[in-house]
Amino acid sequence: MQFKRLGRTGVQVSRLCLGTMNFGAYATEAESHAMMDRALDLGINFFDSANVYGGDAGRGATESIVGNWFALGDGRRERVVLATKVYGRMGDGVNDARLSAYHIRRACEESLRRLRTDHIDLYQMHHIDRDTPWDEIWQAMEILVRDGKVLYVGSSNFAAWNIVQANAVAAQRNFLGLVSEQSIYSLRNRHVELEVLPACRALGVGVIPWSPLGGGILAGILGGAEEGRRARPQLLAAAERLRPQLEAYESLCREIGARPADVALAWVLANPVVTSPIIGPRTLAQLEENAAALDLELSVETMKKLDEIWPGPGNQAPEAYAW
Repeated sequence: MQFKRLGRTGVQVSRLCLGTMNFGAYATEAESHAMMDRALDLGINFFDSANVYGGDAGRGATESIVGNWFALGDGRRERVVLATKVYGRMGDGVNDARLSAYHIRRACEESLRRLRTDHIDLYQMHHIDRDTPWDEIWQAMEILVRDGKVLYVGSSNFAAWNIVQANAVAAQRNFLGLVSEQSIYSLRNRHVELEVLPACRALGVGVIPWSPLGGGILAGILGGAEEGRRARPQLLAAAERLRPQLEAYESLCREIGARPADVALAWVLANPVVTSPIIGPRTLAQLEENAAALDLELSVETMKKLDEIWPGPGNQAPEAYAW
């Protein structure tokens, strides 16, 4: 397994992050436990969750599955850099969502209880809260860090200016601030190349891409790969709209002798600002297949062809659209 520092911190995380969103929603608890055990065997030490995950099993179910796995002992918790998130609605109360200090404190305590641990290594804000001032948010996070309940703080789905503003206020408070940003990023969706990735590179914020397989559309959806066959109806409809690009993409993958999912992951991993893309396996077999992407190195020629098939903005802002 390859490892990389998480942003400007000293902690090392695996180049693939195990996403747990499917635990409880699509994978049973036993299947989820088997995937986490295998992830450790493969050297994956970075696990990502969120308090709202759980699907039909209900909010919090995914964290509970992870917590039950930690409770099995044998050093499981000590071997994991654990990330989870706060923001989403967890109840019917008026303060049961978003990023008020009131909700952050309560949400953290509830996540710790479900996860059956005394601390969260990376506590991520799942979305920007435009109504809560940064001084309030950072004061709440500082208390959690002081009390040893949180080690690092990250963001998810933030705009570049949100990241800059957050870290400017944190610096004024002599607080470390955001160390990572979890953004949607794949060959199919390259919007963050305009501003988010340049901002993260400049500030030493690690990037944790979610949906690096484009929701599954980059996993061989036309060629009959397992992930493609199990695609949701709306994804199949999107595949039809993107058929010319997908045909060219899957043809290129066949030409270089690589699985489409591996190519998509290898492309994301090739970006120096990326720390660890999140893989979200539903099965043990998918986990094994995703791990193989680390052995794939794309040539300059292949990277150029991928840019032609899935063009990005062409540069960061403002060069992408102004002289």
